Amino acid sequence: MKRVLIHTLIFSPDGVSTAYLYNDIALRLQQRGYEVVVLTTTPHFNIVPEQVEKQPMRWKVWGFCKVSKFNGMTVLHVPQKKFKSTVLRLLGFVYWHIVSFFIGLTIKHVDLILSPSPPLTVGWMNLGLAKLKGCKVIYNVQEIYPDILKLKGGFVLKFLRWMEHKVYNGSDAVTTIDQVFYDTIEPRFEDKSKLHIIPNFVDTELYHEVSYQELEDLRGRWADLNLSTDPNTIKLIYAGNIGHAQSWEPLIELADKTRDLNVEYIVIGEGVKRGYVEEEIHKRGLDKLHLLPYQPRELMPAILSYSDASFIFMAPEMDGDGFPSKVYTIMACERPLLVMSSEGTPIINFLKKKNCAKLVTEQDFDKKVSEAVEWLKTITKQELMAMGKCGLSDIQANYSKEKVTDEYIELIRNVIG
Repeated sequence: MKRVLIHTLIFSPDGVSTAYLYNDIALRLQQRGYEVVVLTTTPHFNIVPEQVEKQPMRWKVWGFCKVSKFNGMTVLHVPQKKFKSTVLRLLGFVYWHIVSFFIGLTIKHVDLILSPSPPLTVGWMNLGLAKLKGCKVIYNVQEIYPDILKLKGGFVLKFLRWMEHKVYNGSDAVTTIDQVFYDTIEPRFEDKSKLHIIPNFVDTELYHEVSYQELEDLRGRWADLNLSTDPNTIKLIYAGNIGHAQSWEPLIELADKTRDLNVEYIVIGEGVKRGYVEEEIHKRGLDKLHLLPYQPRELMPAILSYSDASFIFMAPEMDGDGFPSKVYTIMACERPLLVMSSEGTPIINFLKKKNCAKLVTEQDFDKKVSEAVEWLKTITKQELMAMGKCGLSDIQANYSKEKVTDEYIELIRNVIG
């Protein structure tokens, strides 16, 4: 039996999209006859108590490594915390690299190491592990580093460019998630045949439009939010990290300019920009903009089904280097999107011809907000439903969990030989 080591910063029971993505890849590998071992951190991005309770961890080496079981797979966890201090976060990051490298050396009979970015450094570290263990390496580019950091020059950028070149050209195969990413990094390869496009995917068994009763249960949970009960109210939802990759100023302005429309906004999540959103809600008296903490994953289909559409406003300085995987789950739940991003970015290219999203590519702040306001003034619920059906059809045809994870299986078979 071939053994695959998944070396990733995030995995179950952490409750973020990369963890769920790699949970499903690991399960598919296991179903196809591979033995899977996972080397990761303790939950620290989004700690969901219910998930931690289902996957208890115990010390394997006190202070250095915990161990848990995920559907029978061994998962090794290096302790990690989400510190507020930048210095402590950096030290924790370095600690994880050092400890996980030495733990990786103790894992025997590995045939292939699979790891996603971020971080770029895990791909670099795996080249060393693979050389010592005599195995193959596949690196999965979810975000393009160092491009996403927007560094202007200097030693750090030169070092990261050198590291990127080593990772891309030292790996046995590299995957990326769409054509924009492919076109961006393809010139950086000496052997371009190493680079493959494998998109992200969605679990259509979990993410789908839910029953009336599940929506009623959700309304009961949210009874104290004073959400409108008017069936004609258009509800727009964002669920995910409230961070720098998204642009929050347009949301605040949009909520301000549509306060007299029958529209409500719900933002669900945590992150460094949550305080800014909360402050603006109180300062401007935005009663129709609601802020909630992270919700359990099993509630997300009901939350998305409760909405009429989801919104994603990408930060202009970062929108060319990342693709929010939540796009797939929104489409799978038969809901359309309102997206602000630059022309030619991964999210715009992905959605452009799918008829399931209103795409605002205008760069001028006032103009793009005005375009979104005008759309909300004229769009009907029937039109939103039709857009949602287009998105679901595309997901079922091209981005199901079964279809895409089989592409990973095929690549792994080819690389291992």
